[in-house]
Amino acid sequence: MRGDRGQTLPIYIWLTGILLFAAFAFFAFAQAASARNGAQSAADAAALAAARDARDELMTRLGDAIGQDDNWLDWLDGVQGPQGAGTAAAAGQLAAANDSTLQGVQPVTRNGYPGYQADIQTNYTVGKSIIPGTEGRHATAHATAVIQPRCDFDPATDPKKPVELNCDGRIVNIDPGKFDPVDLPDASVLFSVHLAE
Repeated sequence: MRGDRGQTLPIYIWLTGILLFAAFAFFAFAQAASARNGAQSAADAAALAAARDARDELMTRLGDAIGQDDNWLDWLDGVQGPQGAGTAAAAGQLAAANDSTLQGVQPVTRNGYPGYQADIQTNYTVGKSIIPGTEGRHATAHATAVIQPRCDFDPATDPKKPVELNCDGRIVNIDPGKFDPVDLPDASVLFSVHLAE
């Protein structure tokens, strides 16, 4: 009997070692997944911030064009895109708020809609684990957000006359002859900003 107990002790030690190794490996993968999720959240926030900033610029330019430019309706259907002058600053601010650094932001087009892709790198590392080299590795991610027009109007509309817009069921009336930029509804009524698939 004593001999049997002596033989099982190495098996217990061996199994305990395997379980500990598996636990540490699982922890290492969990660390990496956590860093990756944090990076993706930061990239999503940065891309959305860039697109919202561009949408605000789009609204300003639309307000300037109504009553002054016969092609002002082009701003509503996505034909004209924003220049994106403040997108990098907006994206960088949101990346920093998520403990990450913006690596770049560039204009893109997805499904015919203008958008912005943000690339980020986390300021924190994956951390020490049983996998060599992880202690100095930063997670990276990218995301794209687009600006999608919400309003429909009759293609035969005369841009010099009052226009009725159907913005996802909400009716917006714009009279170019009596227009004041303060009459424009909130930007979210005319354009949605969302992450691209």
